[in-house]
Amino acid sequence: MTERIERLVTSGTFSLDGGTWDVDNNVWIIGNDTSVVIIDPAHDVDKISAKVAGRTVEKILLTHAHDDHIRSAKEAADRFEAPVYLNPADRPLWEMVYPSWDFNQDLAEGDTITIGSTELNVLATPGHSPGSVCFYAPTLSWENSEGVLFSGDTLFNGGPGATGRSFSSFETIIESISTKLLTLPESTAVLTGHGDSTGIGLEAPELENWIKRGH
Repeated sequence: MTERIERLVTSGTFSLDGGTWDVDNNVWIIGNDTSVVIIDPAHDVDKISAKVAGRTVEKILLTHAHDDHIRSAKEAADRFEAPVYLNPADRPLWEMVYPSWDFNQDLAEGDTITIGSTELNVLATPGHSPGSVCFYAPTLSWENSEGVLFSGDTLFNGGPGATGRSFSSFETIIESISTKLLTLPESTAVLTGHGDSTGIGLEAPELENWIKRGH
């Protein structure tokens, strides 16, 4: 049974350092007709549940612990009876939202998440947050790509994720992107945490420009 990728856009807010902003988030569902994993079940669990459409949710994978990405994680975990996975380096951000409830499983560099016949390779990509991760699926395709990267908020269409707030570092995110992401095949699609998708081949030539502009 071939796995496929489904995208859902949900809307809510992001809060950190005393500010709150309206945001649209990409929720990614990867699986087949019977089982799926969900990456970043943001904001609207009813909408996500309608997209899941009765399939078994095997895992909930979090790219990082900013509140727009995790505030609905407990509701999703309860609704789908699924374990939640997060890199524990983001625990300080996690505990801002969940001081008395914990995720189920640690994510780390080199881990492999399996859904059906598809493997998602975990890449630790700190910078946007200390525990940011991406998921690389070399056998999946999106709009005729060869391979797919679920980049969370580490790499967007047009450059790195934001690093101007607490627990972030521009130098660190550039190191993560240049050593972990831009080394992937140019044909790899980049499916982001917010906004439009892009590709490794489209973003790689812009690295020096990002470094010069400083964000």
